[in-house]
Amino acid sequence: MAFYKITHNPKYRFATLHNYGCTFRCPVCSYKLRSGEDGKAGHAYPRPEQFLKTDEIKQKLMQVDIETLFFMGGEPTIAPDLPGLLEFASNTLKVRTCLGHTNGSRLPMPNLDGANVGLKAWDEKTHLEYTGREKKLIFDNFKEAHEAGIELKANVVYIPGFVDCDQVESIAAWLAELSPEIPFHIMGYIPVPGQPFQSPTAEQMSDAVKTCRKYLTHVNSSQLSSEQALNLAGRDDRFDVKRIA
Repeated sequence: MAFYKITHNPKYRFATLHNYGCTFRCPVCSYKLRSGEDGKAGHAYPRPEQFLKTDEIKQKLMQVDIETLFFMGGEPTIAPDLPGLLEFASNTLKVRTCLGHTNGSRLPMPNLDGANVGLKAWDEKTHLEYTGREKKLIFDNFKEAHEAGIELKANVVYIPGFVDCDQVESIAAWLAELSPEIPFHIMGYIPVPGQPFQSPTAEQMSDAVKTCRKYLTHVNSSQLSSEQALNLAGRDDRFDVKRIA
């Protein structure tokens, strides 16, 4: 797959490259809220009509004033031109590079400064059912990236009846063994059509945050409705971006 869109936020001086495709097939992926899929395996978005060439991406990035270049997906690490673009951003543009979100399946990477990693589940069976991939690779990659000096954040989607509070707590405890300073974000599940799970209650979310703060210094949470998730720019001007390619 490849990058198909570039967006720019002049206020916060960042640009974002958006990739199509993912290495996971998560039935509860919130991206399915945009595509209208019924939660079954498959891409969360329809295939773009066209993709951007590497030279075109570089040319566009040189025309905007940025301090940080984010890479998003889908899963951005599956883009074949990502390594070259990381090198270009780091050594030519001299900007910070960050995976705005990643499932961690291809960490660490050269010329990468930061990454926000979604850790899906602690239980082996649940992780395999959730993603189609084994847990060990992801957690080993996270540890290796941390040891390589990449600035990491972690997040988890709290899904009562699937990824319960005990799994969220186990992930927090594991992160604390690496460093209690790793930021950890707990997201309340947004129901995906075709899936049997419900959102956590406000009390469940509060309990999860309190529990994880026993291990980690920086724990926060969010719980959005599907309508709010589809209009992030209305809640946070960091999402108020302009498409430039």
